[in-house]
Amino acid sequence: MLAAAMTAASVTGCGGGGEKAPAGEQTTAALETEAGLENAAPEEFTYPMEKGDKLTYWAELTTNVSINWSNLGDTPFGKGLMENTGAEIEFLHPPAGQTKEQFSLILADGNLPDLMEYNWTVDYPGGPEKAIKDGVILPLNDIFAKYCPNIVAYLKEHPEVDKAIKTDEGHYYVFPFVRGDEGLLKTIGLMIRQDWLTELGLEVPTTIDEWHEVLTAFKEKKGIPAPYTFEYTMPQLLAADPFTYAFGTTRSFYLGDDQKVHFGAAEEGYKQYLATMAQWYAEGLIDPDIATLKLDQVSAKMTNGESGASAGQAGSRMGTWTFAARANNPEFELVACPFPTLEKGQSPEYGFTDIPFSGRCSVAITTSCKDIERAARLLDYGYGEAGHIYYNFGNEGVSFEWKDDYPTYTDLVMKNPDGMPIAQAMSSYVRGNYNGPFVQDVRYVEQYYTLPEQRDTIKVWGATNGAAHTLPAITPTSDESKEFSSIMNEINTYRDEMTLKFIFGQESLDNFDTYVKNIEAMGLDRALEIQNAALERYNAR
Repeated sequence: MLAAAMTAASVTGCGGGGEKAPAGEQTTAALETEAGLENAAPEEFTYPMEKGDKLTYWAELTTNVSINWSNLGDTPFGKGLMENTGAEIEFLHPPAGQTKEQFSLILADGNLPDLMEYNWTVDYPGGPEKAIKDGVILPLNDIFAKYCPNIVAYLKEHPEVDKAIKTDEGHYYVFPFVRGDEGLLKTIGLMIRQDWLTELGLEVPTTIDEWHEVLTAFKEKKGIPAPYTFEYTMPQLLAADPFTYAFGTTRSFYLGDDQKVHFGAAEEGYKQYLATMAQWYAEGLIDPDIATLKLDQVSAKMTNGESGASAGQAGSRMGTWTFAARANNPEFELVACPFPTLEKGQSPEYGFTDIPFSGRCSVAITTSCKDIERAARLLDYGYGEAGHIYYNFGNEGVSFEWKDDYPTYTDLVMKNPDGMPIAQAMSSYVRGNYNGPFVQDVRYVEQYYTLPEQRDTIKVWGATNGAAHTLPAITPTSDESKEFSSIMNEINTYRDEMTLKFIFGQESLDNFDTYVKNIEAMGLDRALEIQNAALERYNAR
């Protein structure tokens, strides 16, 4: 915390100098602008910009970058971004694991960076409209219209994204990270050791019963101490363990067949899921350390043969583990498993799917920024043709070449001469394989997934109706958000505590009804009321 405080104290605003105007004076006129972009006709703009004041840009540094570089501005990508746009950028990064803590310290200090990359939709107390009214970030309606021809054109062509990056009051608030293709929305699922299945004469499991059979065989016939292991605290898995889907539910909120918001962890299906997990845990089929496992521990167990099945991404899990394990075991093979069902031959109704705009790693312009046009032009670059190619593939002749009209990564990325893994080399030259203010291109993942087993995940994990049950990026009102956060902080803490107790057998499932009543007493009905009201407002945008 001391390090974070010192870092926060060193953060400065735009390089123009002068006193910061009161937030109200800076944002009142913009707050009154609630029109859309129907009549916006910003002039075309040519990069690079003329030299001007330095911009400060605060963002978390992803692990695939930080392992080789201490600052995004030192990477080939960061240097190229400044050269291509003409903007001088001072990148500021919170200490690893302290993003939210430092964010709070910066807000308390009041002297904000010009640009802040954050999940304003979910992680700002009160949501993005509250951030605007608090005088923290600027509404972008007028800014888009005056300075941002690229994003204006993109939003006109993609009304679903246009709808998502506005508040219910009609204010645009971020330059978004957008997953630009269906193939980029199905990136997490279950995976299993195909070489072990072949050895044991088993098929890839598709039902809960088949999973029980396979995990039992791993334990009894191969002596595997932790047949199924996974990073329990991974956010996506906390929201929905893949096995919850078989029982028609999740751990958190989802969209039901009635088009209403439901909370899965208080439903009967969740009890059935817990009963299954408790049985598997008692039989030694689930890693006994799941409550405390970190990624490096899961990685070690998957690559050294202590475990045979897991859940996670096709890139940073399946691909990384496969390449690491094959150094000692050339037969090692992981394949994707369909999201499980209860009956053989059923088509999975539920499954993990992302949404094009989830809020993460999108960039807002703060009220401390003096050169708003320069900031806006920098960010708009990512949504034009040249910026789209640069963010996803880097500089032509360096990190990619055009082959048959296809942007093809060079050996600098795919076979890095310094020995960097593909994910790290890619993150040095592009942002296509992680998030930021641009539209992600599916052609990145077509190359990032170098193994056929990885490419198969798009089809296998995508064969569900999960999109119909995934909530869009809804936002409660400022008042609702505070109440909702208070309720759900208590509920989620209790849910997580009791989920592990049920699975570990420390709490009898005979007490599940009491567990549900306790959640209801914490204000679940009010939380659902807030969520459904937010959904109605979102649908009415």
